[in-house]
Amino acid sequence: MKIKICLFIIALSMVANAQPKWENLFNGKDLTGWKQINGNAKYSVVNNMLVGESVLNSPNSFLATEKNYSDFILELEFKVDPQMNSGMQIRSESRSDFKNGRVHGYQVEIDPSPRCWTGGIYDEARRGWLYPLTENQVGQKAFKQNQWNKVRIEAYGSSIRTWVNGIPCADIIDDMTKEGFIALQVHDIGNDKNKEGIKVEWKNIRILTVDVAKNLTKNKNTIPQYNYVPNILSEKEIKEGWKLLWDGKTTEGWHGAKIDKFPENGWELKDGILKVMKSGGAESRNGGDIITSKKYKNFELRAEFLITEGANSGIKYFVDPDLNKGEGSAIGCEYQILDDEKHPDAKLGVAGNRTCAGLYDLIAPINKRFNGIGIWNNAKIVVNGNHVEHWLNGFKTVEYKRSNQMWRALVSNSKYKVWPNFGEGSEGHILLQDHGDEVWFRSIKIKELK
Repeated sequence: MKIKICLFIIALSMVANAQPKWENLFNGKDLTGWKQINGNAKYSVVNNMLVGESVLNSPNSFLATEKNYSDFILELEFKVDPQMNSGMQIRSESRSDFKNGRVHGYQVEIDPSPRCWTGGIYDEARRGWLYPLTENQVGQKAFKQNQWNKVRIEAYGSSIRTWVNGIPCADIIDDMTKEGFIALQVHDIGNDKNKEGIKVEWKNIRILTVDVAKNLTKNKNTIPQYNYVPNILSEKEIKEGWKLLWDGKTTEGWHGAKIDKFPENGWELKDGILKVMKSGGAESRNGGDIITSKKYKNFELRAEFLITEGANSGIKYFVDPDLNKGEGSAIGCEYQILDDEKHPDAKLGVAGNRTCAGLYDLIAPINKRFNGIGIWNNAKIVVNGNHVEHWLNGFKTVEYKRSNQMWRALVSNSKYKVWPNFGEGSEGHILLQDHGDEVWFRSIKIKELK
């Protein structure tokens, strides 16, 4: 009998040791362990809930943990006024050497507005949206208006994933900030008296920092993943068939559009960046355009680009280098890369069809969110048969079909009308343009579609 009792006690001990060791971040009584940073919003404890209340003429306010956290699983519940924008900061910082102490870092969004991006990931005061829910329609339906919502956030290594009410919402790979505080945001309302005093409430805030890897949710790969670590493929990307179109180090797989080797000048490969060098702004006059050695038919292409002030460049596809052997760039459909404010080309063409993220000289972009000059932007081009899409920083800017009456009408009123059957080839090279301005590229990757 004593042996059975001992075995039972040992079994109970093993079960207890196997349970996740959660730590409560909020004691339900007061704000012990928290400190307010930046704005003047009101934070209080009411009926075991942590309440944030908006005030007039205050910048964004943050109630931050006094401790920093690196790898963790965070769970909490929140309820928000339908007029309130809010969020939970993770791995965030406030430093005197960055914007006078402004809170910055990853924010898991609380968004009761009609766009429905609750659970998305925003980079507060730095890069902007890292994961809007523009490609996750199921995640957009996870949030429940005027009800308590449960959030789970898993931050482990370079992976950050979120769930709202058990539904996966965001999945990013990023290594910009590996540790920081957790904070609860009350958003700036300016001087809008109609929003004065609106509230967001939190409760049951707990964190797991022990045996994090053992308690991570199994990735079922049901939502897109956005990878922001330069020139690497994540495990998920490899499984999905992604390949680096540029390896981040060499010229392998690329050559000049009008020569059979990589240009000897005009391009620089350094520190994981493929850079077009400044040479006066002329089209393809210095190193010249570069193209992939391989042709592509149906694909999804992603690339990060950074432009300097007044710069012009582009990513072309369906490129036939034999079409133009003379001066100027090789011919193909072009995802325009441009400083719309400073480069004169933005004012030419028709109704903005020469601006950044548009289909150059053919279709103007919509819903454009450009991160800015000197900041990395994310381009995506999707080609599936005659259906083509352009994306910029997670937002679709152009969508069109080729080889129909509408397409041919567009071409006939563009600079491409002199090229027979422009844009109607079934396959072609991918091109990075030398337009004589300094432009940087990295993380160029492709997934071929069936």
